[in-house]
Amino acid sequence: MTCHLDTLAQAVRRIGAGRLLGAVAVLLAIGLATPLLTFAEEAGAPAQTAYRDIPGIGSRNIVWIIAQLHLLLAGFVLGVPIFAWVCEVVGWKGGDKRYDKLAKEFTKLLTSSYATTALFGGILLFMLIAFYPKLMMYLTDIFFPSFIVYCLLFLLETATLYLYWYGWDAMSEGGAKTFHVFLGFLLNVFAFFIMVVPNSWATFQASPVVIAEGSDLARAWAATWNPTWWPVNIHRLIANVVLGGYMCGAYAGIRYLSAKTTEERFHYDWMGYVGNFIGVFGLLPLPFAGYWLMREIYQYNQQMGITLMGGFLSWLFILQAMLIGVLFLGSNYYFWLGITHRIPGSEMQYRKPILAMLVVLLLSLGVWMTPHSLVASLEEARKMGGTHHPLLGVFGVMSAKMTVANLMILVTFMSFIMYWRAGKQETATWAKFAKAIMNAVLFIAGIAVIILGVWGYFVPAIVRINYFSTSQVLIVLFVMLTITPLTALLLKSARTTTEMVWGIMPPRAGYALVLNAVMVILLMTLMGYARSSSRVHWHVYGVVRDSSEYAFSPALGYAAAFMALNTFLFCLLVSFIFWVATMGDKGKSKGYDDPKGKLAPGAIPAMAGGSPALETMETAAPPSTPRAGRESDL
Repeated sequence: MTCHLDTLAQAVRRIGAGRLLGAVAVLLAIGLATPLLTFAEEAGAPAQTAYRDIPGIGSRNIVWIIAQLHLLLAGFVLGVPIFAWVCEVVGWKGGDKRYDKLAKEFTKLLTSSYATTALFGGILLFMLIAFYPKLMMYLTDIFFPSFIVYCLLFLLETATLYLYWYGWDAMSEGGAKTFHVFLGFLLNVFAFFIMVVPNSWATFQASPVVIAEGSDLARAWAATWNPTWWPVNIHRLIANVVLGGYMCGAYAGIRYLSAKTTEERFHYDWMGYVGNFIGVFGLLPLPFAGYWLMREIYQYNQQMGITLMGGFLSWLFILQAMLIGVLFLGSNYYFWLGITHRIPGSEMQYRKPILAMLVVLLLSLGVWMTPHSLVASLEEARKMGGTHHPLLGVFGVMSAKMTVANLMILVTFMSFIMYWRAGKQETATWAKFAKAIMNAVLFIAGIAVIILGVWGYFVPAIVRINYFSTSQVLIVLFVMLTITPLTALLLKSARTTTEMVWGIMPPRAGYALVLNAVMVILLMTLMGYARSSSRVHWHVYGVVRDSSEYAFSPALGYAAAFMALNTFLFCLLVSFIFWVATMGDKGKSKGYDDPKGKLAPGAIPAMAGGSPALETMETAAPPSTPRAGRESDL
């Protein structure tokens, strides 16, 4: 222990941060920093050992699985607090207790996953130190100050989460509720910085900035602020929201399919809608964040960009197109099911628009999935006149793919707007003019995106990338930022013509929610492999070479098998976590019943995560039939 304290004191003097953080912060850091210091000391001793391995399994394979599971769990844990807090704020400001209950249910899933995420993080750290001691010693030497910051953030987030979760019922009214909402805000702040700190370690490996001189803090800060750090931060922040939304949607879908009462079907139908809405809300801007990341990679190192987009990894983007396409189709399908089932009598009214959107989505997906170079035999290549198909080859370039990706985003956005406006009659005097403006904006935006896409074939690549593609992105963003507030303003005074009914969705709606979650998980495992493989035979690109027996990028088929395995393991893990999280609900549900576990007539079972106070309010006036939705449901 004395040794650890001495080491910590030396470390604090080295970074010069002790005076700034104060004695209290140092004491808080001791518990978490001590293991890291120990690792640093021990890693320095066996300097001759660069790698360790487990024969037959392979150290890289083990690290791959553990790291992927940890990243997926971390994405869920960091994404859920964002919309859980938003739901709580909506319920707090709007007075609708259902949102408060929903926020608590989201948070319950978070607390159940939190410990498992930390467990896999610890296992990953042990694995990296054991298998890559030389590399970890190098990274520790650069990022040591950020290790202490990370430990402090982790400690603060854990304490805040405990207060946020266990204080939910105790701080449900008045000023205490305001403080509870503030705790939720703090939780998200700490979660954000917990994400960006490790991102600096990962992005440093892909786009390192190394300075030989200066203090430890200066070296760590230079390495942290590398070219791909913020693009990855933004991309992962949005991706975490997408993952969290679709995972909560899948949870609601499964609970909906297994629901035994009307009230459960009502609640989990609504929860599934919210989860799908959150997933789509994040999915729409996600391609733009990905485009920014790829652009920064190209600017940092053109060869790395070519390896990703034009080399052997380019086929991954065909798989990516397929996964994203299925995700768009699944999300839109769920919207369409909602329109035709939750709004009685609307099926014929929306059939034609839905059919038109489906055709556009399928055609766009077909173009997006078309590869530039086909895998063909020598005879087939001779008949085609090369590896490029004479007709379909034009769809394999980026100009076509950017165009259809933006069109799919526009169509999905239209689905959402259509769902939002369904069952309502605008009463504002300017409603007709506003609808004409929105239709014109959508139509002109679609035409402009297509024109820029076709024009992109006839200009140099630098012009297309720097001006045309970015213009397409800005056009779509303009549409969303214009029509969304305009629709909200228009519906503020709208009259409800058809009440929305919850809890009557067909079972395939629940399956669609599960499918969306699986697609997102596969997508994240795929892109994780792509980013890691873009470094090829470097641990730190251009700085630390991989000299192990695994100094090569795995083949696509091999990688695909690991993506599927990781997805399967993550689904098993999350299923177990969710199952454990719902065990308490079953006990609570029985507590409302007679000893045999049968519901009394008119009674409402305890919904997962619902506070006793809320449940009491609900039981005072239980609905005997599926309750009609209100405007606030949307």
